[in-house]
Amino acid sequence: MRNVEFKAELRDLPLAMSVCLSIGAKYIGLLEQTDTYYRIADARLKKRETVGEPPEWIFYERPDTSAPKLSRFTIYSEAEAAERFGVTPPPTWVVVKKARELLLLGNVRIHLDMVRDLGCFIELEAMVTKACGEEACRAAVAHIRSALGPLLGEPISCGYSDMLDTVA
Repeated sequence: MRNVEFKAELRDLPLAMSVCLSIGAKYIGLLEQTDTYYRIADARLKKRETVGEPPEWIFYERPDTSAPKLSRFTIYSEAEAAERFGVTPPPTWVVVKKARELLLLGNVRIHLDMVRDLGCFIELEAMVTKACGEEACRAAVAHIRSALGPLLGEPISCGYSDMLDTVA
């Protein structure tokens, strides 16, 4: 699977929520998530635990750039991850804990994230499909970025795991 991703600091989470709702985003809910990242070569692997949901393993590759970027990923169940990566997971790298307000606008997942020890961020993920190609996904992300305007802080080129790794 592929998506176009963009991440930035968020200056005012409640106002960002209001703006997203005003442009037609649908509020899905608050997710309490713990992502455990593992050290692997040439890609990223995390186990995502969301309160009330079964754990999932996400294997992904993406460039570290602050511009909207194309990400390639695969989501595995616990059993699939054990078969693919082994029963004993690779060494743990870092653990990210966050509360995520999830909204949907078309094919774009809007994440308003409160990340423990880091602060507030927005992450946009537009799923690339046959019906919605990469350029349409980039346009959808640009539309949301434009609507949020000055509420967005600095674009982020890396993941929360990388940011926490430099804090530790």
